Amino acid sequence: MKKDYLKGKTAVITGATGGIGSCICRKLAEYGMNLVIVGRNEMKLKETSVAVETYGGCALEMPGDITDSAFLDNVLTEAKARFERIDVIVNCAGVAQRDRFEDVSEEKYDTIMDINVRAPYFLCQKSLPYLRESDCATIINIASVVAHKGYPLQSVYAASKHALLGWSKSLANEVFDEDIRVHVITPGGVYTDMVALSRPDLSSEGMPVPEDVADMVGFLLEMRKTNAVIDEMTFHRKNKEPFA
Repeated sequence: MKKDYLKGKTAVITGATGGIGSCICRKLAEYGMNLVIVGRNEMKLKETSVAVETYGGCALEMPGDITDSAFLDNVLTEAKARFERIDVIVNCAGVAQRDRFEDVSEEKYDTIMDINVRAPYFLCQKSLPYLRESDCATIINIASVVAHKGYPLQSVYAASKHALLGWSKSLANEVFDEDIRVHVITPGGVYTDMVALSRPDLSSEGMPVPEDVADMVGFLLEMRKTNAVIDEMTFHRKNKEPFA
């Protein structure tokens, strides 16, 4: 099967304690992958680590701040030392907001841009030397429908996801001839705590769940050994009109 080659490969996953991130960890653990799980909350990291082992994977817990460049260096160094290889980067960490444009403070702007744009940018940059040694080098960036649309009260979040998609496109074109694949997943509303906060107008009825995103990450990795490349995967809730 296409997924068998993933056994023993190593994935670094940020936002591993969130609803989507923890589901991605469990999904990749089913493939027998080694996971470097990154997040701020040590207790939740431990919970994710236990789940990873239950699902058949092996986890290295890395609690810390992804906006700290030295921490990102340490994540990759420890990953290499523990598992001897780095094959996959999944940038899942992210924060949203719900504020009128004129009420956004400089501090909030900087925080969102640092977490949603700067941190994944430099994690990918620092990862390239390791990925070049892999036979299945893959980067998967979790963006959002707001990478294409601009919803009210989400100006900074939209700006950050537009930026994430934009630099992902540039990176993909820089490294594809080295057989490093860069994918972006741009979901509509997924029923998580963050979406409930940023879009209280949405009902959970008909909405995708974190496991759906995890399945798409798994699909992209299973397709890694084929000649078919999916640059971007988009999806929306089932009760939203198609192609809207």
